[in-house]
Amino acid sequence: MDIMGSLVIAFSMYSRIPMPRISWTPERMKYVMCFFPLIGAVMGLALYGFEKAAGALEIGMTAYCAGGTVLPLLITGGIHMDGFLDVSDARCSLGEPEKKLEILKDPHIGAFAVIRGGIYLLLYLGVFSELPRTRIAVMGAVYVMTRAMSALALVTFPKAKKNGLAASFSGGARKGTVIFSMAGYIGGSLVFLVCHEGWLTGLLVGLAAGGMFWHYYRAAVKEFGGITGDLAGWFLQNGELGLMAAAVAAGWIG
Repeated sequence: MDIMGSLVIAFSMYSRIPMPRISWTPERMKYVMCFFPLIGAVMGLALYGFEKAAGALEIGMTAYCAGGTVLPLLITGGIHMDGFLDVSDARCSLGEPEKKLEILKDPHIGAFAVIRGGIYLLLYLGVFSELPRTRIAVMGAVYVMTRAMSALALVTFPKAKKNGLAASFSGGARKGTVIFSMAGYIGGSLVFLVCHEGWLTGLLVGLAAGGMFWHYYRAAVKEFGGITGDLAGWFLQNGELGLMAAAVAAGWIG
């Protein structure tokens, strides 16, 4: 079992964090998804460091929130946002599943993707601005949970295509190990939220996560015949925004 090799592949594929170049062997591919949520943990640490630096430098609120919005995209290289934009174009076409899958393969970007992308970033910035700096650790749990749910869906949901990114990573994965690992990541994140933020935050984030996971399954199967790599990115971006909003709502209620 080449654990370090699997970790390197996960980080080289789903982030822009420099990693050594290695071969993507079948043995390494079995456990890649087990390390996907760790990218979220690194993102949480990076955001925590950014918040401390912003406080020390007395950066204004607008610049701070803009930085918090852009930082995840810089770390991931926008790989998940790319999927979000492609799926936005496909869903707005209102076509049959076959037509939507054809749109996902089109390398060009459409007007709906631009509009939805702009709306998403504005919403993300707005919700982020409502999260007090003292609660920034919430985002670390959000980043981990969304990636764990994405990996869980990758090995359990039906696939729209027999080839492609989703099928490749799912087909080579050790499914039982991935499912067990993702349950641990999700459970650990919720425990962290309850201990750090209180039971209300843990409850609302957990409910939001369950609802969004179910919506992901229904939308993917009904509209596309299963998940794809682009749909995985679409879900992850929606998940980050949705779970952050749930955490913010918990702060308002509490």
